[in-house]
Amino acid sequence: MAGEKQVKSGAMPLTDHLRELRTRLLKAGIAIALGMVVGWIYYPQLFGWLSAPFESVVEQARANGQTVILALTGVADPFVLQMQVAAVAGIILSSPIWLYQLWRFVTPGLRRNEKYWALGFVAVATPLFAGGVMLAYTVLPYGMQILFGFTPAGVENIVSVDRYLSFFIRTILVFGVGFLAPLMIVLLNFAGMLTGARLVSWWRWIIFIVFIFAAVATPTGDPINLLLLAGPILVLVIIAILVSLANDRRRAKRRPKDEDFSELNDDEASTIDGLDELSSIDEVDAVDELDAVDELDAVDELDPIAEIDPVDALDPVAEIDPVAPVDPVAPVDPVAPVDPGDLKS
Repeated sequence: MAGEKQVKSGAMPLTDHLRELRTRLLKAGIAIALGMVVGWIYYPQLFGWLSAPFESVVEQARANGQTVILALTGVADPFVLQMQVAAVAGIILSSPIWLYQLWRFVTPGLRRNEKYWALGFVAVATPLFAGGVMLAYTVLPYGMQILFGFTPAGVENIVSVDRYLSFFIRTILVFGVGFLAPLMIVLLNFAGMLTGARLVSWWRWIIFIVFIFAAVATPTGDPINLLLLAGPILVLVIIAILVSLANDRRRAKRRPKDEDFSELNDDEASTIDGLDELSSIDEVDAVDELDAVDELDAVDELDPIAEIDPVDALDPVAEIDPVAPVDPVAPVDPVAPVDPGDLKS
Protein backbone atom coordinates (compact mmCIF):
# COMPACT_ATOMS: atom_id res chain seq x y z
CA MET A 1 0.00 0.00 0.00
CA ALA A 2 2.82 2.39 0.83
CA GLY A 3 4.40 1.78 -2.57
CA GLU A 4 1.12 2.55 -4.36
CA LYS A 5 0.77 5.82 -2.46
CA GLN A 6 4.31 6.75 -3.43
CA VAL A 7 3.64 6.08 -7.12
CA LYS A 8 0.38 8.07 -7.06
CA SER A 9 2.01 11.04 -5.38
CA GLY A 10 5.09 10.87 -7.61
CA ALA A 11 7.42 10.61 -4.63
CA MET A 12 9.67 7.59 -5.08
CA PRO A 13 13.28 6.88 -4.29
CA LEU A 14 15.80 7.11 -7.11
CA THR A 15 16.10 3.34 -7.38
CA ASP A 16 12.34 3.01 -7.86
CA HIS A 17 12.43 5.66 -10.58
CA LEU A 18 15.21 3.78 -12.35
CA ARG A 19 13.24 0.52 -12.17
CA GLU A 20 10.18 2.31 -13.53
CA LEU A 21 12.26 3.77 -16.37
CA ARG A 22 13.69 0.36 -17.17
CA THR A 23 10.20 -1.16 -17.33
CA ARG A 24 8.89 1.61 -19.59
CA LEU A 25 11.89 1.40 -21.91
CA LEU A 26 11.53 -2.37 -22.15
CA LYS A 27 7.87 -2.10 -23.14
CA ALA A 28 8.64 0.64 -25.66
CA GLY A 29 11.48 -1.42 -27.13
CA ILE A 30 9.24 -4.46 -27.54
CA ALA A 31 6.61 -2.32 -29.28
CA ILE A 32 9.22 -0.86 -31.67
CA ALA A 33 10.54 -4.36 -32.42
CA LEU A 34 7.04 -5.57 -33.28
CA GLY A 35 6.56 -2.52 -35.48
CA MET A 36 9.82 -3.32 -37.26
CA VAL A 37 8.52 -6.82 -37.97
CA VAL A 38 5.43 -5.32 -39.58
CA GLY A 39 7.62 -2.91 -41.55
CA TRP A 40 9.81 -5.79 -42.69
CA ILE A 41 6.78 -7.73 -43.93
CA TYR A 42 5.27 -4.77 -45.80
CA TYR A 43 8.61 -3.45 -47.03
CA PRO A 44 7.68 -3.38 -50.76
CA GLN A 45 4.61 -1.23 -50.10
CA LEU A 46 6.50 1.10 -47.75
CA PHE A 47 9.40 1.57 -50.12
CA GLY A 48 6.95 2.28 -52.92
CA TRP A 49 5.43 5.07 -50.80
CA LEU A 50 8.86 6.50 -49.95
CA SER A 51 10.13 6.43 -53.51
CA ALA A 52 6.92 7.74 -55.10
CA PRO A 53 8.10 11.39 -55.14
CA PHE A 54 11.34 10.33 -56.79
CA GLU A 55 9.58 8.14 -59.37
CA SER A 56 7.42 11.05 -60.46
CA VAL A 57 10.60 13.07 -61.02
CA VAL A 58 12.12 10.21 -63.03
CA GLU A 59 9.16 10.18 -65.40
CA GLN A 60 9.35 13.93 -65.91
CA ALA A 61 13.12 13.74 -66.46
CA ARG A 62 12.72 11.05 -69.11
CA ALA A 63 10.17 13.21 -70.87
CA ASN A 64 12.78 15.98 -70.96
CA GLY A 65 15.49 13.66 -72.27
CA GLN A 66 17.35 13.39 -68.95
CA THR A 67 18.46 10.26 -67.13
CA VAL A 68 17.72 10.05 -63.41
CA ILE A 69 18.32 6.74 -61.66
CA LEU A 70 17.82 5.66 -58.05
CA ALA A 71 20.56 3.11 -57.39
CA LEU A 72 22.19 0.95 -54.73
CA THR A 73 25.97 1.16 -54.77
CA GLY A 74 27.03 -1.49 -52.25
CA VAL A 75 26.76 -5.26 -51.87
CA ALA A 76 24.98 -5.05 -48.51
CA ASP A 77 22.95 -1.96 -49.40
CA PRO A 78 19.71 -3.87 -50.19
CA PHE A 79 19.68 -5.47 -46.73
CA VAL A 80 20.66 -2.21 -45.00
CA LEU A 81 17.95 -0.35 -46.90
CA GLN A 82 15.27 -2.82 -45.84
CA MET A 83 16.46 -2.58 -42.21
CA GLN A 84 16.29 1.22 -42.34
CA VAL A 85 12.79 1.24 -43.78
CA ALA A 86 11.64 -1.34 -41.23
CA ALA A 87 13.16 0.71 -38.38
CA VAL A 88 11.42 3.91 -39.47
CA ALA A 89 8.15 2.01 -39.87
CA GLY A 90 8.58 0.43 -36.43
CA ILE A 91 9.09 3.80 -34.74
CA ILE A 92 6.08 5.33 -36.49
CA LEU A 93 3.73 2.37 -36.03
CA SER A 94 4.64 1.93 -32.36
CA SER A 95 4.50 5.65 -31.56
CA PRO A 96 1.17 5.41 -29.67
CA ILE A 97 2.66 2.76 -27.37
CA TRP A 98 6.03 4.35 -26.61
CA LEU A 99 4.42 7.77 -26.26
CA TYR A 100 2.00 6.24 -23.77
CA GLN A 101 4.91 4.70 -21.85
CA LEU A 102 6.64 8.07 -21.78
CA TRP A 103 3.41 9.66 -20.59
CA ARG A 104 3.01 7.13 -17.79
CA PHE A 105 6.57 7.77 -16.63
CA VAL A 106 6.17 11.54 -16.55
CA THR A 107 2.62 12.00 -15.24
CA PRO A 108 3.20 10.93 -11.59
CA GLY A 109 5.28 14.09 -11.15
CA LEU A 110 2.69 16.41 -12.74
CA ARG A 111 -0.22 18.23 -11.17
CA ARG A 112 -3.71 17.76 -12.54
CA ASN A 113 -3.73 21.04 -14.50
CA GLU A 114 -0.28 20.24 -15.92
CA LYS A 115 -1.62 16.90 -17.18
CA TYR A 116 -4.43 18.72 -18.99
CA TRP A 117 -1.92 21.10 -20.57
CA ALA A 118 0.26 18.22 -21.73
CA LEU A 119 -2.70 16.36 -23.24
CA GLY A 120 -3.84 19.52 -25.01
CA PHE A 121 -0.35 20.06 -26.40
CA VAL A 122 -0.20 16.51 -27.79
CA ALA A 123 -3.74 16.77 -29.21
CA VAL A 124 -2.87 19.94 -31.14
CA ALA A 125 0.75 19.13 -32.02
CA THR A 126 -0.04 15.78 -33.65
CA PRO A 127 -2.26 17.07 -36.50
CA LEU A 128 0.03 20.08 -37.00
CA PHE A 129 3.08 17.88 -37.39
CA ALA A 130 1.18 15.50 -39.68
CA GLY A 131 0.09 18.46 -41.80
CA GLY A 132 3.70 19.58 -42.17
CA VAL A 133 4.75 16.08 -43.21
CA MET A 134 2.03 15.82 -45.83
CA LEU A 135 2.92 19.25 -47.21
CA ALA A 136 6.57 18.18 -47.48
CA TYR A 137 5.52 14.99 -49.27
CA THR A 138 3.58 17.11 -51.75
CA VAL A 139 6.29 19.72 -52.29
CA LEU A 140 9.21 17.28 -52.52
CA PRO A 141 8.73 16.22 -56.19
CA TYR A 142 8.65 19.82 -57.38
CA GLY A 143 11.81 20.62 -55.43
CA MET A 144 13.71 17.64 -56.82
CA GLN A 145 12.53 18.42 -60.32
CA ILE A 146 14.02 21.91 -60.06
CA LEU A 147 17.28 20.54 -58.64
CA PHE A 148 17.63 17.91 -61.38
CA GLY A 149 17.04 20.64 -63.93
CA PHE A 150 20.59 21.89 -63.27
CA THR A 151 22.09 18.62 -64.57
CA PRO A 152 24.37 19.36 -67.56
CA ALA A 153 23.57 17.84 -70.92
CA GLY A 154 24.95 14.36 -71.45
CA VAL A 155 25.34 13.70 -67.70
CA GLU A 156 23.35 10.97 -66.00
CA ASN A 157 22.09 11.68 -62.50
CA ILE A 158 22.57 8.55 -60.38
CA VAL A 159 21.22 9.04 -56.85
CA SER A 160 22.12 6.69 -54.03
CA VAL A 161 19.12 5.31 -52.17
CA ASP A 162 20.52 6.04 -48.71
CA ARG A 163 21.20 9.66 -49.62
CA TYR A 164 17.70 9.99 -51.02
CA LEU A 165 16.19 8.58 -47.81
CA SER A 166 18.24 10.99 -45.70
CA PHE A 167 17.08 13.87 -47.87
CA PHE A 168 13.46 12.67 -47.68
CA ILE A 169 13.40 12.22 -43.89
CA ARG A 170 15.18 15.51 -43.22
CA THR A 171 12.74 17.42 -45.40
CA ILE A 172 9.58 16.04 -43.83
CA LEU A 173 10.95 16.56 -40.31
CA VAL A 174 11.83 20.20 -41.01
CA PHE A 175 8.36 20.85 -42.40
CA GLY A 176 6.72 19.14 -39.44
CA VAL A 177 8.75 21.13 -36.90
CA GLY A 178 8.01 24.34 -38.79
CA PHE A 179 4.28 23.73 -38.36
CA LEU A 180 4.83 23.43 -34.58
CA ALA A 181 6.30 26.94 -34.25
CA PRO A 182 2.88 28.67 -33.94
CA LEU A 183 1.94 26.26 -31.18
CA MET A 184 5.06 27.26 -29.25
CA ILE A 185 3.96 30.90 -29.55
CA VAL A 186 0.60 30.06 -27.99
CA LEU A 187 2.28 28.13 -25.17
CA LEU A 188 4.55 31.08 -24.38
CA ASN A 189 1.51 33.35 -24.27
CA PHE A 190 -0.44 31.04 -21.98
CA ALA A 191 2.61 30.84 -19.73
CA GLY A 192 2.60 34.63 -19.40
CA MET A 193 5.96 35.09 -21.13
CA LEU A 194 4.67 36.70 -24.34
CA THR A 195 1.69 38.97 -24.98
CA GLY A 196 -0.39 39.24 -28.11
CA ALA A 197 0.21 42.99 -28.33
CA ARG A 198 3.94 42.44 -28.38
CA LEU A 199 3.58 39.83 -31.13
CA VAL A 200 1.61 42.33 -33.21
CA SER A 201 4.38 44.90 -32.73
CA TRP A 202 6.89 42.32 -34.00
CA TRP A 203 4.99 41.48 -37.18
CA ARG A 204 7.80 42.62 -39.51
CA TRP A 205 10.37 40.47 -37.74
CA ILE A 206 7.99 37.51 -37.69
CA ILE A 207 7.49 37.66 -41.47
CA PHE A 208 11.22 38.01 -42.00
CA ILE A 209 12.06 35.02 -39.76
CA VAL A 210 9.38 32.82 -41.37
CA PHE A 211 10.71 33.49 -44.87
CA ILE A 212 14.31 32.93 -43.78
CA PHE A 213 13.30 29.60 -42.23
CA ALA A 214 11.38 28.61 -45.37
CA ALA A 215 14.33 29.52 -47.59
CA VAL A 216 16.68 27.36 -45.53
CA ALA A 217 14.26 24.47 -45.03
CA THR A 218 13.03 24.01 -48.58
CA PRO A 219 15.13 21.65 -50.70
CA THR A 220 15.57 24.11 -53.55
CA GLY A 221 15.02 27.58 -52.16
CA ASP A 222 13.07 28.60 -55.24
CA PRO A 223 10.19 31.07 -54.77
CA ILE A 224 7.45 28.51 -55.43
CA ASN A 225 8.52 25.99 -52.80
CA LEU A 226 9.45 28.82 -50.45
CA LEU A 227 5.93 30.23 -50.63
CA LEU A 228 4.42 26.75 -50.27
CA LEU A 229 6.12 26.44 -46.87
CA ALA A 230 6.09 30.06 -45.69
CA GLY A 231 2.43 30.64 -46.59
CA PRO A 232 0.89 27.98 -44.31
CA ILE A 233 3.29 28.85 -41.47
CA LEU A 234 2.32 32.53 -41.69
CA VAL A 235 -1.37 31.60 -41.60
CA LEU A 236 -0.76 29.47 -38.50
CA VAL A 237 1.25 32.28 -36.88
CA ILE A 238 -1.61 34.73 -37.50
CA ILE A 239 -4.01 32.27 -35.87
CA ALA A 240 -1.60 31.93 -32.93
CA ILE A 241 -1.47 35.73 -32.53
CA LEU A 242 -5.28 35.94 -32.56
CA VAL A 243 -5.47 33.23 -29.91
CA SER A 244 -2.89 35.12 -27.84
CA LEU A 245 -4.89 38.35 -28.08
CA ALA A 246 -8.06 36.55 -27.01
CA ASN A 247 -6.22 35.01 -24.08
CA ASP A 248 -4.88 38.44 -23.06
CA ARG A 249 -8.41 39.85 -23.04
CA ARG A 250 -9.58 36.93 -20.90
CA ARG A 251 -6.81 37.62 -18.41
CA ALA A 252 -7.61 41.33 -18.36
CA LYS A 253 -11.21 40.59 -17.35
CA ARG A 254 -10.08 38.34 -14.50
CA ARG A 255 -7.36 40.74 -13.30
CA PRO A 256 -8.29 43.57 -10.89
CA LYS A 257 -8.63 47.00 -12.50
CA ASP A 258 -5.70 48.45 -10.59
CA GLU A 259 -3.36 45.73 -11.87
CA ASP A 260 -2.40 46.30 -15.48
CA PHE A 261 0.91 44.67 -16.40
CA SER A 262 0.66 45.00 -20.16
CA GLU A 263 2.91 48.06 -20.21
CA LEU A 264 5.60 46.68 -17.91
CA ASN A 265 9.14 46.35 -19.14
CA ASP A 266 10.79 42.96 -19.46
CA ASP A 267 12.85 43.49 -16.31
CA GLU A 268 9.89 44.51 -14.14
CA ALA A 269 8.13 41.95 -11.97
CA SER A 270 4.43 41.23 -12.34
CA THR A 271 1.85 38.91 -10.87
CA ILE A 272 2.12 35.42 -12.30
CA ASP A 273 -1.13 34.22 -13.78
CA GLY A 274 -2.38 31.17 -11.96
CA LEU A 275 -0.45 31.85 -8.78
CA ASP A 276 -3.47 30.91 -6.69
CA GLU A 277 -3.43 27.47 -8.24
CA LEU A 278 0.13 27.02 -7.07
CA SER A 279 -0.84 27.77 -3.45
CA SER A 280 -1.28 24.11 -2.66
CA ILE A 281 1.57 24.49 -0.23
CA ASP A 282 -0.85 26.29 2.09
CA GLU A 283 -3.03 23.20 2.12
CA VAL A 284 -0.26 21.24 3.69
CA ASP A 285 -0.29 23.55 6.72
CA ALA A 286 2.81 21.99 8.10
CA VAL A 287 3.07 24.58 10.82
CA ASP A 288 -0.53 24.07 11.92
CA GLU A 289 -0.09 20.33 12.03
CA LEU A 290 2.93 20.72 14.23
CA ASP A 291 0.91 23.17 16.43
CA ALA A 292 4.02 25.26 16.87
CA VAL A 293 5.94 25.54 20.07
CA ASP A 294 3.21 27.47 21.88
CA GLU A 295 0.62 24.71 21.45
CA LEU A 296 3.00 22.07 22.66
CA ASP A 297 3.53 24.00 25.92
CA ALA A 298 6.54 21.92 26.54
CA VAL A 299 7.73 24.06 29.40
CA ASP A 300 4.36 24.05 31.17
CA GLU A 301 3.84 20.34 30.81
CA LEU A 302 7.19 19.53 32.34
CA ASP A 303 7.61 20.00 36.09
CA PRO A 304 9.70 23.09 36.51
CA ILE A 305 12.96 22.83 38.26
CA ALA A 306 11.53 24.79 41.14
CA GLU A 307 9.16 21.95 42.00
CA ILE A 308 12.00 19.56 42.47
CA ASP A 309 13.05 19.20 46.12
CA PRO A 310 15.92 21.56 46.56
CA VAL A 311 19.23 20.56 47.90
CA ASP A 312 18.11 21.76 51.26
CA ALA A 313 15.77 18.80 51.51
CA LEU A 314 18.78 16.60 51.81
CA ASP A 315 20.72 16.39 55.10
CA PRO A 316 23.13 19.20 54.77
CA VAL A 317 26.76 18.59 55.20
CA ALA A 318 26.67 20.74 58.24
CA GLU A 319 24.61 18.15 60.13
CA ILE A 320 27.34 15.59 59.74
CA ASP A 321 29.55 15.34 62.83
CA PRO A 322 32.69 17.12 62.05
CA VAL A 323 35.95 15.31 62.49
CA ALA A 324 37.32 15.92 65.96
CA PRO A 325 40.48 17.83 65.92
CA VAL A 326 43.50 15.62 66.32
CA ASP A 327 45.61 16.14 69.39
CA PRO A 328 48.80 17.76 68.39
CA VAL A 329 51.96 15.71 68.80
CA ALA A 330 53.57 16.29 72.17
CA PRO A 331 56.99 17.69 71.95
CA VAL A 332 59.59 14.97 72.19
CA ASP A 333 62.04 15.21 75.04
CA PRO A 334 65.42 16.00 73.69
CA VAL A 335 68.21 13.43 74.26
CA ALA A 336 70.06 14.13 77.50
CA PRO A 337 73.77 14.61 77.07
CA VAL A 338 75.85 11.57 78.09
CA ASP A 339 78.34 11.98 80.86
CA PRO A 340 81.78 10.75 79.71
CA GLY A 341 82.47 9.52 83.17
CA ASP A 342 79.60 7.19 83.10
CA LEU A 343 80.96 5.63 79.93
CA LYS A 344 84.29 4.80 81.67
CA SER A 345 82.60 3.03 84.53
